[in-house]
Amino acid sequence: MISRFADSSEVSKFILIGSGLAGGLLAAYFGRRGYEVDLYERRSDPRAGNFVGGRSINLALSTRGIHALQQLGIAEEVMQYAIPMRGRMIHDKSGNLHFAPYDRDPNKHINSIGRAALNTTVIEAAQRYPNVRVHFNHRCTDVALESATAELLDTSTSQPLNASGDAVIGVDGAFSAVRQAMRKRLGRFEYDESYLAHGYKELTIPPAPDGRWLMEKEALHIWPRKSFMMIALPNPDGSFTCTLFWEVKGPRSFESTRTDDDVRRFFDEEFPDAVPLMPALLDDFRENPTGSLVTIRCAPWYYKDKVALVGDAAHAVVPFYGQGMNAAFEDCVVLDECLAEFSDNRQHAFAEYFSRRKENADALADLAVENFIEMRDKTTSKTFRAKKRLDHLLEGLLPGIYLPLYTMISFTRIPYAAAARRSRLQDGIIYSCVALLLLMAAFVMIRLSFR
Repeated sequence: MISRFADSSEVSKFILIGSGLAGGLLAAYFGRRGYEVDLYERRSDPRAGNFVGGRSINLALSTRGIHALQQLGIAEEVMQYAIPMRGRMIHDKSGNLHFAPYDRDPNKHINSIGRAALNTTVIEAAQRYPNVRVHFNHRCTDVALESATAELLDTSTSQPLNASGDAVIGVDGAFSAVRQAMRKRLGRFEYDESYLAHGYKELTIPPAPDGRWLMEKEALHIWPRKSFMMIALPNPDGSFTCTLFWEVKGPRSFESTRTDDDVRRFFDEEFPDAVPLMPALLDDFRENPTGSLVTIRCAPWYYKDKVALVGDAAHAVVPFYGQGMNAAFEDCVVLDECLAEFSDNRQHAFAEYFSRRKENADALADLAVENFIEMRDKTTSKTFRAKKRLDHLLEGLLPGIYLPLYTMISFTRIPYAAAARRSRLQDGIIYSCVALLLLMAAFVMIRLSFR
């Protein structure tokens, strides 16, 4: 078995497992710090045209993620692949459209970006540092925690090898091999995973023959249908990446929809305005896998000064707030800051990183599930729309004092947990004021009736 050991010099060496979005970004941060970095990825190089579609919900890049990219000077490079989405375009079953802006300021928007373009950019940013090495086709099979050694398999040669450093960082997603090693070997490791009853399937709306977008391009399109929904995000080539979120099992579900006729009947009934725009619907539905939607919480995210978890490996969330990637990028910023702040004590740095991020990751997990209910159930409600208009009105009347929850999450860097607490306080005040006004109105009406 081949063995690779850490340098004997004082420069720290990190073994990163997973070169997805957060893995590539973290490698760039570490490269900038001057650390020696070996980044291992089980898949092949996405730049070689090996990116597999069908499982990738488009990403919604917002303020937190952009800030992380700005620290490395690559935000502008990334944004050339992005399309602004200024609000939600709601499609009802009759084909009527309703646009709901995300913020009262039209210049505030989230950004649709494809996973492949962003992944390529962060990997290339990491490789600009000569102290960063990226190894594709290397699957992590286990981690020896005490020695900070990753056991790997070169899938192109079937050759096993070990990669050792001062620390191993697991950036390997929701089904992390690094986290699994911690679960096996740590006696006190909290772990919880919960699946929604819904799964997802990726579909496509292609561009018009002349390359135009067939729907409003600067919007996140939603077809809310109470217990399920479909969304569509724009791509630079004029297409839309659509995602159907639907029950996995049940009388009307992915499991029970088996034939082309079943699929066509379902879409004709539920999404009649989208069907003419989806010529490959039946092929997409048949060939693309049904993905699962999981929330993962665990603790701690580190072991001594030897191992740490970042991104989905530490806190996978469902995608309905568009914050999974943004939160993972924010992890990279905070971990980098902690390692700089406690440069002489890596265990302290890991512990501080965990302390700063855990509460916020848990808050985001709850917000993401709540936003699924909002998107599929409430966006067609007149009461819900009135509340959004009130949010924007109060934000204008009370600048810097009142901020809608969505604004805090997507357009500021207020910690997720603090944003959730502030939103609950604001709502409590608003509802109390409304209740008081109603009571006063009722009192006046009663007085008038006795005159």
